[in-house]
Amino acid sequence: MFSATIARKVIHSVCRASSLRPAVSTVTSRGYRGDSPEPTMIEIPLPPWQERTGESLDIKRKRLLYESRKRGMLENCILLSLFAKQYLSTMSDSQLKQYDRLINEPSNDWDIYYWATEAQPTPDVYQGEVMDMLKEFAKNKDMEQRLDAPNLEYLDKSS
Repeated sequence: MFSATIARKVIHSVCRASSLRPAVSTVTSRGYRGDSPEPTMIEIPLPPWQERTGESLDIKRKRLLYESRKRGMLENCILLSLFAKQYLSTMSDSQLKQYDRLINEPSNDWDIYYWATEAQPTPDVYQGEVMDMLKEFAKNKDMEQRLDAPNLEYLDKSS
């Protein structure tokens, strides 16, 4: 098996021989959470989160359920959609506002996951009743199998 050094030399020599610029480079260390080996990479800023006004509780619950299910990463899709299935229908208006801010304001889904699993401390702005509920839910004390988001049948109350 080729080592990274040998592979890099082969790529560069082939490109040099054909007078092409190498299209690939070997990254010896890779950062996490936006760190990039290339200092010229730019981060695209996201628009700031704004609380939606004039939204009925029913519509807010449906939107938050959808946003809980459709995350940028599978771990949060599973965690948040199962959490939403269990708690969203009984949350007060204040709790819904906390949950809305929690899942929509941070730009990095890994932050939410690390806070919920207590791998990293939760910033004060997101600390509250809903975060406490989510942390407790993430502990999975009943040892449920949480391998996938819940089926959507529970949404249809007519059946």
